[in-house]
Amino acid sequence: MSRSILVAVVLGLMLVASPLRGQSPLAELPYAALPAELDRVLRDYEHAWRAGDATALASLFAEDGFILQSNRPPVRGRSAIQAAYEGQAVGPLQLRAIAFATGDTIGYIIGTYRYGSAPNDIGKFTLTLRRAPGEPWLIYSDMDNLNTTPGSQRPPEQ
Repeated sequence: MSRSILVAVVLGLMLVASPLRGQSPLAELPYAALPAELDRVLRDYEHAWRAGDATALASLFAEDGFILQSNRPPVRGRSAIQAAYEGQAVGPLQLRAIAFATGDTIGYIIGTYRYGSAPNDIGKFTLTLRRAPGEPWLIYSDMDNLNTTPGSQRPPEQ
């Protein structure tokens, strides 16, 4: 008898869970309106990326900051970040915040990104931020990844 109950429970769970597997991708999450001091971080990042300016990009990071990109080892330190972005940072990047929080000296921004006039986001990111009291926010870590596998991703629109 207990085996019958177990089978019924398992089948019931399968029926409840199966629609979840076949659902279409989640609807686009709403934008989060950032305070000016956080929005500046994203707009400066976009501007430097679009210009292909690895020096300006690296200057947005804490001296001991990290970049954590898909399929690449972690990079630590402003000079290493600049070297990693040399020749990589270029194109009409658009960053969109979907969540954020800050304290006195630490914070984060969670967001998505796309290139040019692409209709959909192609990836997501998390920026962890820190600052000295009263100073501008710097990126402590930038972790990003694509929404699809690298082999199936179309190149960014230039």
